Order: sequence, then C-alpha cells, then structure tokens
Amino acid sequence: MERILAEKAINITELRKNPAKFFIDEPVAVLSNNRPAGYMVSAKVFEELIDLLEEKQGRVHTTARFRPTSERLSDIADNGLTLLQNASDSDLTGFSE
Repeated sequence: MERILAEKAINITELRKNPAKFFIDEPVAVLSNNRPAGYMVSAKVFEELIDLLEEKQGRVHTTARFRPTSERLSDIADNGLTLLQNASDSDLTGFSE
C-alpha cells in the first residue's frame, strides 16, 4: 500500500476534464492506477513551500529570484552563443555600459 500525502485525491481522467479546478490551497494527489503519480498545489502553496525550504536551508530571500525554466535557460544560452559568434575582436576587448 502506498501512502497518499493529501486529503483530496483525483484520478488522471478527472484531472484532464478540468485541471484548473484542482489548483487549490492544499495538496491534491493525482492517481494513476490507484497509485499516486504526483501532487498538485496552487501557486500560493508552492511559493510557501519554497520559502520554507529556503528558510530551512538558511537562505532567506528578500526579493524575487530569477528562476528560469530549462527551456528559458536553453534560449539564453543559444542567444549568448549567437552573440559571441557574431562578435568582432573589438566587441570582445572593449567595455561599454
């Protein structure tokens, strides 16, 4: 028997019908074949969890942090590579603000 760490549980079929309905302020277990496949939480709860983890690890933040997705990081890297490839020697040795 697998434990379910939420008071509310739904199956994937039910989730597909109206996913926004389940972004509530408490975890919702998403079941596949009657086993937990994952959990859904609202943005507010997720942010609170991140804050608690950062506090637990001794990192307290006072401003928003830059947390790009892997796709965004890939775009940033690709754009940087393009800029470097197209840069002239003077672009790479000079400094400007």
